[in-house]
Amino acid sequence: MVKKILVFFLLLGCNLTYAETIKTDVLVIGNGAGAIAAAIQSGRSKVKTLLLLNGPWLEELSLQNMTTLNEPAYAPSGIWNEVDKELREYYRKTPGYDTLSRILKFEPYAAGAALKRMADSVKMLAYKVNVSYTAIEKDGTGWKLEVLIKGEKVTIKTKVLIDGTEDGEMIIKAHATLPPDIKTWLEKGAPTLYRTAIASGSYNARSAAANYPSGPVYYIPLRAVTVNDADNLLTLNKTLFPTDANNLTAKIALGQGVGATAAFCAFFKTTAKKLDVRIIQIELLDFKSSLLYFTDLDRGDRYYRAIQQIGVTGLLKGKQGNGGAESSDFEFSFMPDTAVVTAEIKPMLTEIYSRFFLWMDKEKPGEKFTVGNLLSLISEITLSDPDNFKIAMQKAWKAEYKFKSDFDLKKPVTRREFAILANQYINPFARAVDINGKMLN
Repeated sequence: MVKKILVFFLLLGCNLTYAETIKTDVLVIGNGAGAIAAAIQSGRSKVKTLLLLNGPWLEELSLQNMTTLNEPAYAPSGIWNEVDKELREYYRKTPGYDTLSRILKFEPYAAGAALKRMADSVKMLAYKVNVSYTAIEKDGTGWKLEVLIKGEKVTIKTKVLIDGTEDGEMIIKAHATLPPDIKTWLEKGAPTLYRTAIASGSYNARSAAANYPSGPVYYIPLRAVTVNDADNLLTLNKTLFPTDANNLTAKIALGQGVGATAAFCAFFKTTAKKLDVRIIQIELLDFKSSLLYFTDLDRGDRYYRAIQQIGVTGLLKGKQGNGGAESSDFEFSFMPDTAVVTAEIKPMLTEIYSRFFLWMDKEKPGEKFTVGNLLSLISEITLSDPDNFKIAMQKAWKAEYKFKSDFDLKKPVTRREFAILANQYINPFARAVDINGKMLN
């Protein structure tokens, strides 16, 4: 009897000191729209994801007053596009509500509810609310956290940690350094950082950024979300956007980009020091997110992705404004129907293709690149028969590609035509780039 009593109290003591341990691939901490978007994207990218909110669901979107989202160049993409569609459907029967307007009017709680429905539908995502955090430490290449869930002590081990708190609370607890704000990245970063873009959009605040692109159209380079002195710790804190910006869409775009980045590390069992920029960008494009925010492109264009991929290589860059007399600072245009200028594409093609200078000496293209120039260049790089390729392209010009212009070898090729054919046959997007956007051999 005495032995049984001793065993009983021993087991009781074990139960009292036992702390549950949860293992996950990606852990997201935060209570904002960016953290929710990061968790949704991570789960959709087929890695086990846990979201911990330090309050109730989406506290920042709990208000019921009507809000107007009137970004200068509003063109939703990715997760926010899904929210936009849900909101328009939700208000469709509301008297006086124009669901076709570019301007979006909604109550913040409705956007929060839409994000919750999306989160609930992701099989690889679980979340806990009203969580408090007591300790954080490195655990191999990952992280170990001590938290309180419903008053119970829980240990969480994760391969990748996303700090989605407003002030970088987890980064501070890990004794790491917050990355600089986005203005610093764009002004002082490498001029090719745009090649590593994982999010883009526009906001109502003017930026003094001196780099490409400038003005209120922004992109987020991959380096801006990685914490250099704490591997596999990513951030989406408020320093990435001006505090006076109406930045709900920006937060969600950023969150989606960070979620895809974290999922890459977890899925490939690697660290944030070995990020593959192009694989992360391909994942984002697969989920309809925009890498660069061209304000004159239709998101429904069947070749929108091809233009995105060419744009992010820098082969054809966007231009501030729309090229017209009444150009706006709030526009960042691809100008798809204008002619390709040889001087613009020459530096990039020289960097990518070793035989390009030989082709230039032989063909001597004029100021404006022609359809014939492009087909000749493709034949040179792909080692295809030039005559057969021209015949094939003549048949496919309108039947397959649906180009509006007539097939004419002497005609200046438009930026849209160039992007579509170059992406398919030359595929410069396949060339790897490092974290600074430098092309790798």
